[in-house]
Amino acid sequence: MSLDSLPAHQGGAENLARLLAQALLAGHWQPGDIFPRELDIGAHFNVSRNQVRNALTSLTAAGLLERTAGRGTLVRKMGDWHLLDPLMSHWMTGLVNLDPQLVRAIYAFRFSAEPVVAGLAAQAAQDEDLARLESAFAGMKSSAGSVALRAEHAEYDVAFHDATYRASHNLVWRQMGHLLRPSIMALIHNSQHRTDTLDDSLARHRQVLEAIRHRDAAAAEIAAREVLRRTAIDLGIVS
Repeated sequence: MSLDSLPAHQGGAENLARLLAQALLAGHWQPGDIFPRELDIGAHFNVSRNQVRNALTSLTAAGLLERTAGRGTLVRKMGDWHLLDPLMSHWMTGLVNLDPQLVRAIYAFRFSAEPVVAGLAAQAAQDEDLARLESAFAGMKSSAGSVALRAEHAEYDVAFHDATYRASHNLVWRQMGHLLRPSIMALIHNSQHRTDTLDDSLARHRQVLEAIRHRDAAAAEIAAREVLRRTAIDLGIVS
């Protein structure tokens, strides 16, 4: 794929790495594709070869690219991408047009993990956890009726899921929730753009909140799974 359709570079190796990484995460280049040469990237963005090398080093360290002498630079298989690398989370922040294959992979992980997390939250949630969940849900409810407030609604939706991870009071899950935040935001944006109403999603989130409030782990797992079933419909993964 060409570099021509990419946005303008804002300067610095870190910004260049983010620009190129976001293009990869959006599917601008596919696994197995030959990535543009250092000289071509430098000429296109009018940056030094040193900046390009530093940017490509970051992309390689995150598992996005493979650089081999004599073969050039190739896009690695998605299974080799370090999706939980904090740098990858940084690049994913604000990105809503993820590659459809990546959307499905993130969704599959969430479908297997979040019901478990919700069940743990039902057992471990403290008063401050319930307050965070209730505040996030109230924000979702107040912003659900207006298309103009979809971005605000997405922020509250992400806050609800983040509060659920925190309420598990499991160190690993809490860290996982933090790392997954940008990808959860991207999926929420994608799913919201495919639906006219958020009423059904809101009702399903309410069930999660009520189950956690009533310390019902089994019901919380079921309710979280139903939230994600709705997400799959809105993403077009299932009909």
